Amino acid sequence: MNYLLFMALMANPNDPKGSMWSSLIMMLLIVFVFYFFMIRPQMKRQKELKTFRDSLKKGDNVITTGGIYGKITEVKDQIVLIEIDKNVQVKVDKNAVMRDPSDIADK
Repeated sequence: MNYLLFMALMANPNDPKGSMWSSLIMMLLIVFVFYFFMIRPQMKRQKELKTFRDSLKKGDNVITTGGIYGKITEVKDQIVLIEIDKNVQVKVDKNAVMRDPSDIADK
């Protein structure tokens, strides 16, 4: 890769064929950067969040997307019942559960 980059940088600017190669290399470099620094980490985070939501069980402490802290009392297919205070339960969609509060203490 270094050889190709070196050749692209050393190309004659008046040569139209050389500018085509340098443009192509720059476009590939941009795609590479976007994939490894933006797309791939986002896909990894989404995969981790999906496995977290699939592993939810009764008794887990969670935080919803709205910032509500609570403890899970019941888990159904797509609905989770969260107890936020004594005798106060909220029914939320599984997609609204973001993380475990212990994740915050670790950081």
